[in-house]
Amino acid sequence: MMAAAPALAQSPQLTPPGTQKKLPQAPAKLPRVPGDNGKTLDFLFGALKVAPDQESAKAVEARIWALWTATPSDTAALLMSRAKTAMDSKDTEVALKLLDAVIKLRPDYVEAWNRRATLYYLQNDYDRSMEDIRQVLIREPRHFGALAGLGMILQETGDDRHALDAFRKALAVNPYLERVPELVKSLTEKVEGRDI
Repeated sequence: MMAAAPALAQSPQLTPPGTQKKLPQAPAKLPRVPGDNGKTLDFLFGALKVAPDQESAKAVEARIWALWTATPSDTAALLMSRAKTAMDSKDTEVALKLLDAVIKLRPDYVEAWNRRATLYYLQNDYDRSMEDIRQVLIREPRHFGALAGLGMILQETGDDRHALDAFRKALAVNPYLERVPELVKSLTEKVEGRDI
């Protein structure tokens, strides 16, 4: 829910979904595998896990977000652009209708599910948000934004144990997520207790 939260958003920063800043441009020096986003994503997720520092990780992360937001459908791209404009202007009703149309047109398009999960999250409609996050994770189990968003919802609804699990899964995919290590630490103490 995460432009990060539940598939929230497009940034792994755990600011409220839909309020993330524009992503940086992906660097041109990372190799591309022509015509196969799956192999490119596999490569990028591998690079993300072994990134030597935050700056390198952010560059790889930006490439991942760029692939997730890309669509071969001009219609879907146009609808997504209009949905983003509606989200930015806080016109949730229009944004939801546009995202519904994208999902109907391209049910395989992960980022449409993610953005809609974010909108539902912002409306405190956690059931629908979690259902859309489930759809994101079926299509892309490594979606760290969705995993972090799921953790946020679970934490807000008092399910700290499962929230901790979701945050840990998000960190396993992207060790450089902002705020998530602190959430894992505090939830670990709360759920599992402190070491003696």
